[in-house]
Amino acid sequence: MNNEIKTLSDEILRNENKLTTRSTNNTYIAAATSQNTRRAYQSDIRHFQAWGGKLPTNTEQILTYLQTFAVRLNSRTLSRRLVALKNWHIYQGFQDPTAHPSVSKTLAGILRTHGKPKEKAPPILPEELMKIVSYLSQEKTLRASRDNALLQLAFFGAFRGSEIVAISYEHITWQDKGIEILIPHSKTDQTHEGQYCAIPYGNHDLCPIRALTQWLERSQITKGPIFYRLHRDNRLGEKPLTSLSVSNILRKRAHDAMLPQSEKFSSHSLRRGLATSASRDGASLPAIMRQGRWKNVNTVMEYIEAALRFDENAASSVLKKIHSE
Repeated sequence: MNNEIKTLSDEILRNENKLTTRSTNNTYIAAATSQNTRRAYQSDIRHFQAWGGKLPTNTEQILTYLQTFAVRLNSRTLSRRLVALKNWHIYQGFQDPTAHPSVSKTLAGILRTHGKPKEKAPPILPEELMKIVSYLSQEKTLRASRDNALLQLAFFGAFRGSEIVAISYEHITWQDKGIEILIPHSKTDQTHEGQYCAIPYGNHDLCPIRALTQWLERSQITKGPIFYRLHRDNRLGEKPLTSLSVSNILRKRAHDAMLPQSEKFSSHSLRRGLATSASRDGASLPAIMRQGRWKNVNTVMEYIEAALRFDENAASSVLKKIHSE
């Protein structure tokens, strides 16, 4: 194979094009892998090649690569890069160099020696969201109106960043008790069966329906994506927001409202915040999972347990008893 080896994504597409000459149905092979996964694999392959790795490679070079980046990279990142390399070789018809037991043993050793807890974005709680909304209400610009609707809707709908920016005007159904939003495609709905999220009216302080209505009226959006980028002079842009935009907007507005640890927030803080606060306020586990469209109970339980660490605390019970004696 020559030195101008293309990235994983390009090579997969080349193979798929060859297969398509035999059957048009093989175009569905590409659809089996999400765009985000393709981009991640593409980046992983580039990193391996930039280090000096050759494709196809062998087990010895894979082990050297792992040892080189054992300290510099998170073990979860290394694990994903092994998957990318494995898939590249399988798609090209080469023997998988990551299948040797020494590779999995080495990765396990790296995890034991250098493993770190996964960093998680802190949840945004309703009282913190209220401070952001209060700040935005004083700004009275089109940008503030957009950010208010975006953040409130993302919180109360427990939307992922990719879901909130993909909402179109046509996906919204207005009802007496609030709105129902169709989510045509999401991380937990890869086959496009469609999921729905119901968001009720709020109160004077927080109301995602009122915030959304004000934004749509001011922006005059009546079709297509509802959240667009804005020009510096607050004019509506031509392109919708991206998932990364949601995190950036949240961090900026949290900083504006002088919230602590604002730099640690991400779009996931809104989703996690809904689960955390709903559990704290007595919502059932099925209701929380339905609102956030969670499939994995353990994920939601992690949020719930985090919220109850001080409320249901064994040490607290002992300390209270000692204090009363």
